[in-house]
Amino acid sequence: MPATTEQLTKYEKIEAFVKGFKLSGAAYKRVMTLLHQEMNNGLKKQSHTVADIKMFPTFVRSLPDGSEKGEFLALDLGGTNFRVLLVRLQGHDIDIQSKTYLIPQRIMLGTGTQLFDHIADCIGKFVTEHDLIKHSLPLGFTFSFPCQQEGLAKARLSKWTKGFRCEGVVGEDICELLHEALKRRTNCKVEIVAVVNDAVGTLMSAAHGDRNCEIGLILGTGCNACYMEYLDNVGTWGHDDDHHPKQVIINTEWGAFGDNGCLDFMRTEYDRELDTFSINPGKQVMEKMISGMYMGEIVRLVLERLTLEGLLFRSVDRDCSLFERGRFYTKYVSEIESDTDEFFRHTKQVLDELHVESYTTEDCKIVKYVCTLISARAAFLAAAGLATLINRLDKQDMTIAVDGSLYRFHPRFHNLMCLKIKELVKPGLKFKLCLSHDGSGKGAALTAAVSLRLRNMKLGGPSTEDGPQTNPCEMVTVKA
Repeated sequence: MPATTEQLTKYEKIEAFVKGFKLSGAAYKRVMTLLHQEMNNGLKKQSHTVADIKMFPTFVRSLPDGSEKGEFLALDLGGTNFRVLLVRLQGHDIDIQSKTYLIPQRIMLGTGTQLFDHIADCIGKFVTEHDLIKHSLPLGFTFSFPCQQEGLAKARLSKWTKGFRCEGVVGEDICELLHEALKRRTNCKVEIVAVVNDAVGTLMSAAHGDRNCEIGLILGTGCNACYMEYLDNVGTWGHDDDHHPKQVIINTEWGAFGDNGCLDFMRTEYDRELDTFSINPGKQVMEKMISGMYMGEIVRLVLERLTLEGLLFRSVDRDCSLFERGRFYTKYVSEIESDTDEFFRHTKQVLDELHVESYTTEDCKIVKYVCTLISARAAFLAAAGLATLINRLDKQDMTIAVDGSLYRFHPRFHNLMCLKIKELVKPGLKFKLCLSHDGSGKGAALTAAVSLRLRNMKLGGPSTEDGPQTNPCEMVTVKA
């Protein structure tokens, strides 16, 4: 800490502008209590329609058990490229071959028929290239656009995002559209058996190698979680009894937690400003405090305020990018926090990119300090969400499958989350966070494989084959 009264006063002033990001353990426990209540509201039939956290049943009724065998296709559609994958399963052994195809702009802005015909053509080429034209191939479909799911292989597009504007698709069953295109354009024997989102794919992919994995978490541009829930707790489940396990993966959509105002006690002036200028004011409150789409902008708003107050960058040009909304990317936060010495190489590089022409070493320290506060709050909030799920499932050993750019590339996110989860879970429960690989490809194929296993299962004859367990992740034990 600086020694002089003048410097102390400066740091006290800075602290007054950032203290809202420093939350007590009691505050995070309050978040957990509120989240648990909101999750129950989403699961109950009578309160589901007004609940912020929708807790959608995904119709995925089982995790991989190691007995899945055969050849499966996966289709991963979520942007200007899409992937077709051939996944060969033999117990815990898995072989994946894939190819990426471009979606031209004219097709993104054309008709639904043109889009799905193009996808079907590419699937047909892929199947032919792999000499599978006579094979019956189940397909798992990762479709990363907002959907209303009505069955394991039935999902209606709610709206297009990411630059797509294909006519005649909104409100339609995307699996049926793909099925019709495959019939029109190919001779392939392909059956679409499952459509999944990225959180479910992340969980399924990791669960293939770890039987204790029952929670999936996405920490990237967005933030969402899914987990395996007992059917008895799902009041919105209105489907006939069957021989499937009495459980279903729930897609929480917990990014909307706080939309009813219950998190207002912890939101800062910067959170409110970010929300005001967002494309969806008042929506996705928790996501806006955690995810990669927003973290950089919160940091920018704080740095802008400190600069205007004369506490940072004394001679900065007001036309530089620091004063431009959306210009401070979340990747900058990860880069700045990678600096471990007094040279601040990454921080200086970021400031140069933002055209901040005059800065001191002390400025670099302050910038890094602001980044650490905001990323720590995000990690602790995500940890409070996971701790709520771990306590809810109340199992001795729990693995959480995690994917997303924020988790992958931020140097401290994993460790910060582990520390806070350890503080918040019930004593005696053990957990580990595990980076999941290729949920949108491998996870989708495994979802298809599991659905076929359940379909072919005789009444009362579930598979009990246990394969070797793989535990490549760090274990954290909470001692009583």
